[in-house]
Amino acid sequence: MSVSTLARAIAESPTMKLNEEARILRERGQPVIHLGIGEPKNKAPLPAILSGAAKLSTGDVKYAPADGTPSLKKAIIRYTEDHYDKVVGPENVIVSSGAKQALFNLLYTLLNPQDEVVILAPYWVSYPEMVKMVHGVPVIVTPEDGSFHPRLSDIERALTGYTRAIIVNSPNNPSGVMFSDELISQVVELCEKKGLYCIMDDIYHQLVFDGRKAPSAYAFTRKDVESSKVITVNGIAKLYGMTGFRIGWAVAPKELVAVMTNVQSQTTSGASVLLQAAAEGALTGLQGTVEALRLQIQNNRDLIMQELGSFTGVKCVKPNGTFYCLPDFRAYLRGSLKSSGDLAAFLLKKAMVVTVPGKEFGMEGHLRLSYAGTVKDVTEGLSRIKWALDPGSPNEIFIGDKKLVRDWV
Repeated sequence: MSVSTLARAIAESPTMKLNEEARILRERGQPVIHLGIGEPKNKAPLPAILSGAAKLSTGDVKYAPADGTPSLKKAIIRYTEDHYDKVVGPENVIVSSGAKQALFNLLYTLLNPQDEVVILAPYWVSYPEMVKMVHGVPVIVTPEDGSFHPRLSDIERALTGYTRAIIVNSPNNPSGVMFSDELISQVVELCEKKGLYCIMDDIYHQLVFDGRKAPSAYAFTRKDVESSKVITVNGIAKLYGMTGFRIGWAVAPKELVAVMTNVQSQTTSGASVLLQAAAEGALTGLQGTVEALRLQIQNNRDLIMQELGSFTGVKCVKPNGTFYCLPDFRAYLRGSLKSSGDLAAFLLKKAMVVTVPGKEFGMEGHLRLSYAGTVKDVTEGLSRIKWALDPGSPNEIFIGDKKLVRDWV
């Protein structure tokens, strides 16, 4: 079978692959614990369910406008005013089938072949692949101090005449680190000075801990949405735990939104009107579920940090937000375990725990662990990992109804 050179160059999504592996293991009755998935365990908020059900009950489920239903766009405009203190119009908003599609449409709209996009490591796995899919060139900037917090000087050194945009994801997937107000301000100033687009992936911007608040890039520009280089991408998946609804959006200058709408109309034709109704219900309904989810995840963050602290040789930067951490497991890379991929495969085989190799996020030697699940998932998953790796842990463990004895350390 012959496929295109471009298609062959695009890597398989490691997170989607791991989700499928975990599903198959569970269907076989295996007691697998999934610490790789970025998906809260909560149910969708009741206002979302009721809004979607009300739309479905009409039987009038037809095509939606390619850029989103007017009522959902109105809810997004209000959300933008409430959380970003920025006034935008309907022409500045496009609704897509998930924030991932919104970002892809944006990159497709902005980039010419060989244009470069600066990506800050650690990064979400899809950023480099999306850039390559539209014939762009991802340029990775990696902090050298192990903090997962980039420096402006590192970003500036990565810029060339081909640079078109910088993608900023804060709070960050996979590290959970929230970038400082100073850095966000510096990046916005740099982009406006150089004529670059500052793409803010804000999908986790309300899932922040310890009384902190994620800085808004709009706070550091005096320009309106039409003349600013700031573009925000967001969605309902993480904040409301509505990952399967696949509704996201972008806020951008109207000329960019118009082209993104053309791109979308020639691919998906627009997001499902039924799911847009549910998203509208989530955005306009009571927001107590958001705070309840945030508190639950913060508690899980504290728990996973406590559990990781009992490991010998594991270091972990404390997350400020999201539901991920990126601990350093290089102390256990020895013998046949030469990479984070080897380590993740070993833990799945021996301990039945799904993790994601750090190399997929630009951080070899680390593993991304998600604490979006239950307290039991976090505690038992870390207990299994410790049993499999740490010589100081007990030599025996029960996984499911089987007693296992460690014979490799």
